[in-house]
Amino acid sequence: MVRTKLSPEFEIEVEGQPYVWRLHRLPQWSRDASECRGKAIAVRHKEGLREAVLEFPPDQQPRFGAPQLKASQIAPELVARALASAIAAGWEPLSRGKAVTIVVDASGA
Repeated sequence: MVRTKLSPEFEIEVEGQPYVWRLHRLPQWSRDASECRGKAIAVRHKEGLREAVLEFPPDQQPRFGAPQLKASQIAPELVARALASAIAAGWEPLSRGKAVTIVVDASGA
């Protein structure tokens, strides 16, 4: 699958290891609460290829006309907490294989 519009990548260090992350999916809202999806962040080790997609729960729907979420608006502390949770859940960043999806809570834990 080829991504045509790449979102910017940001570097972060967690537990002494360098990682790269990007905004994978913007939040999606629906009238049906079961169809709402939160933002997702794709993370990989700087020297590895295997990604983890960290899915957050949906926030409140923004008011009509509000600007879209940008990756630069996401707090690095939130990404670091979510990444540490993914590692604690068993994600091995330097292993081979398909991307792993890990659901975290709003605080990244």
